[in-house]
Amino acid sequence: MFRRIIPRILHTHKSTTANRAFSTVVKKTSARKYYGAGLLLATAAGYVFHQSNQRIEAKEKRHHDLEQIAEVDHPEKKQKLLNKLADTLISELESALNKDRVNVTESVRGQHGKDFSYHEPHLPDVVVFPESEKEIQSVVELCAKYNVPIIPYGGGTSLEGHTSAVLGGVCLSFAKMNKVVKINKDDMDVTVQPGITYDELNEALKDTGLFFPMDPGPGACIGGMVGTSCSGTHAVRYGTMKENVLNLKVVLPDGTLVKTANRAKKSSAGYDLTHLFVGSEGTLGIVSEITLRLKIRPQKTAVSVTTFPSNHHAAQTVIETMKSGVQIGRAELLDEVMIKAVNQNSDLELKEAPTLFFEFSGTDKQVDEQIAIVKDIVNNNKGQGFKFAVDVDERERLWTARKIALWSAPILKPESDVWITDVCVPISKLADCIQETKDDLDKSFLLAPMVSHAGDGNFHLFILFNSKDKKESDEAKRLNTRLVERAIKMEGTCTGEHGVGVGKRAYLEKELGPGAIKLMRTIKKAVDPHNLFNPGKIIPDEQGHNKEADKEVEKESQSKPK
Repeated sequence: MFRRIIPRILHTHKSTTANRAFSTVVKKTSARKYYGAGLLLATAAGYVFHQSNQRIEAKEKRHHDLEQIAEVDHPEKKQKLLNKLADTLISELESALNKDRVNVTESVRGQHGKDFSYHEPHLPDVVVFPESEKEIQSVVELCAKYNVPIIPYGGGTSLEGHTSAVLGGVCLSFAKMNKVVKINKDDMDVTVQPGITYDELNEALKDTGLFFPMDPGPGACIGGMVGTSCSGTHAVRYGTMKENVLNLKVVLPDGTLVKTANRAKKSSAGYDLTHLFVGSEGTLGIVSEITLRLKIRPQKTAVSVTTFPSNHHAAQTVIETMKSGVQIGRAELLDEVMIKAVNQNSDLELKEAPTLFFEFSGTDKQVDEQIAIVKDIVNNNKGQGFKFAVDVDERERLWTARKIALWSAPILKPESDVWITDVCVPISKLADCIQETKDDLDKSFLLAPMVSHAGDGNFHLFILFNSKDKKESDEAKRLNTRLVERAIKMEGTCTGEHGVGVGKRAYLEKELGPGAIKLMRTIKKAVDPHNLFNPGKIIPDEQGHNKEADKEVEKESQSKPK
C-alpha cells in the first residue's frame, strides 16, 4: 500500500538520492511502524492537489520535520526519525481517544478499506472510533497537524469506492456514534448522530406515528446517506436526501465545528451551506450531527404487481402514471433476468418477465382511487396479471422479490464479481434508455440483471463478471461506459444515487462541463486547502497532477488478482 504512495511524493522533495533512500527504508519498516510510516508518507501525497506555491507554503507550515527526514541520506538514521514521528502521531491519537479506540491491526483496517463495490480495496493506516463531536475535532486537528488524510466511514455499504483510502491515512469510523439525539414530534423532525442506520432510526420512531422515508439499502448509515445524497425506493414520493436534511453540524479540515442552519422548515439566510455538504462524500467536511425531516406514516398502504411483454411497456406505464397525477409511494421495475435470479434465490415462482411493483399510500379513498387509475394505465400498456394487496402479510409477500433483488443477482453466475452501477434520466427518456441498454446487453456475453426506481428515472445494472478474466473485465467496463454515456446524452446523470466516489470521476466533466468542475475544484481548495478529507473522490484530477491516482481508477475498472 505504501509503495503506491512513494511515486506521488518524489517531486515534493529536492534530493532524488534521499527519495530513493526514503523508499528503501519504508519497505523495511516493522509492522506497527509500517502503518505509521504510511500515515507520514500520505502527508506529502496531499501536495499533488496544489499549485507549486501552495505546496511550498504547506511544506513550511506542516512539514518541517518531514522535510528534514527526506534530506537525510543515511537509511538507519532516516528510519529512526520517521518512526519517531509515526509513533508520535499514533500516541497523540491514543491520548485523544483512548488506546482501545485506535486500531492498527490488519483485520480492522481491512474491514474499513472497502465497501460493497467492485473497486479494489485500499486500506487506511489506522482506524479510530470517536464517541463525541469533540473527539472528532481532536482527530481532525491531529491529522491537520501532520497533514494526514481522513476517510469517514459509516456502514460501508457504498458502491463507488467512497471509503477506500487511496492515499492511506486515518479512517474515522462512526460505529460508536449511533444515537438519536432528539425527536421533535410536533415539528416532525429528528436529530441523530451519523452512525445510526435508517432502520435503527425508524425503529426508534415507531411509536410516534412518524418515519424517515429514505431507504438506500440494508445497513446504510445516515452519515453516509448524507455524503452520497442517497434516495431509494421512496424517493418518487418523498424526494432524495437533499430534500430531507434540515441542517448539519460539520467539522471542517482545520477542526472548526460549524452548524449549517437552524430547524426552521425554510430559510433565506445566507449561503445554503447544508446542501453544500449533502452529496460531498466527505470531501469538504465530516458530518457529526444531522437534523432530518420526518413524514407521517400513511393511513393505508397497498401493493400491486404486474408483468409486461417488454421493459419498454413497463417503463411507459410508469411514465403515464406519473403524468396522470397519481401520487404513488413506490414504483419499482425488475427485468426478466432479475426475476429469474429472484426465483432461483427463493421459493417464489414468478413469471420471468419484466415486472412492475407499485406501492400506493394515503387514506382509504385515495388508495382505492390510485389503484383504479393505475390499473387502467397498466391494461392500456398490455400489462398482465394485475395483483394488489392491502393486508400486511400479503403486501410483504408481493414485495419480497424487490426486497431480495440485491442479494439474488449473483446466483445467476456463482462466484462472480458484481459491478453495480446506476444512472438516472428524465422520466420521459426512461423507456428509451432502458430499451437501448437492454439491446446492448442482448449482444453481450455477460449477464446484467436490472432494477429500476422507475418513478424517478433511475435504474441499476448488476453486471456479473470474473474480475480475473481480462475479456470479461473489459466487457463489464464497456457496458458501464456505454450506459453512462447513453444517460448523459439523454440529459441524465452518471449516477442517480450511488455517488461519484472513485468510480464515476472520469465521467463528471463530460456530464457537467469544465466550468462546473473548475468551480468544484475551487470550492474544495478553499474549504480543504491541503486535500485532507477523503482525497481522490468526486473531483477529477487536474491535468498533470496525481497521475498515479488516475492509474488506480483505470486499474480498478480492469481485472485484478484475488
